[in-house]
Amino acid sequence: MRQLKILGFFFLGAFLTAQDKNEMVIPSKAIQLITATLPAPENERMGAMVYGYDEDGKFIVLREGRNNLVCLADDPSKNDISVSCYAKNLEPFMQRGRELAAEGKSTKDKRQTRGEEVAQGKLKMPKEPSMTYIYYGSQEDYDIETGVLNNGQFRYVIYTPFATTETTGLPDKPHSKGMPWLMDPGTFRAHIMIGPF
Repeated sequence: MRQLKILGFFFLGAFLTAQDKNEMVIPSKAIQLITATLPAPENERMGAMVYGYDEDGKFIVLREGRNNLVCLADDPSKNDISVSCYAKNLEPFMQRGRELAAEGKSTKDKRQTRGEEVAQGKLKMPKEPSMTYIYYGSQEDYDIETGVLNNGQFRYVIYTPFATTETTGLPDKPHSKGMPWLMDPGTFRAHIMIGPF
């Protein structure tokens, strides 16, 4: 019994130490590649470019791509699991968002800055509809040894800059579960939301 108490204190101490240091658990490169590409169509996963994190939590390129998709590994500093893949032509928009976030900009400030840069011609948005695939779920359903997220949900986003409800025929809010609808109509970041599923 005394040994069990000592072990209990040891594990509790280790847990508190990890909490105090705010340590992140970062999966291996191989596991990050598996998880990051889960949202993508199966035949596109192996060729996608993937961003992820090194052992120190620094955001890096894990793999150069050879197709039209860019995927993002789960951010280990955030709760639960969320990964996404998007069309390459959205990379300038996504990259600028990451830069502004690194500067500590709020969501509102990021939108305003990118909007101004699009209007000035400094930031190019794709002219054609461009796809984003998202897969997310709870930390408890994630297997860090296999990279598989069970019971996750999909959400699909199609960026269509400056599209409106009039030009698309889509409503600006969903009226049934899973139906497509247009978010931020008339703006540079107008996009069709579909899901979650």
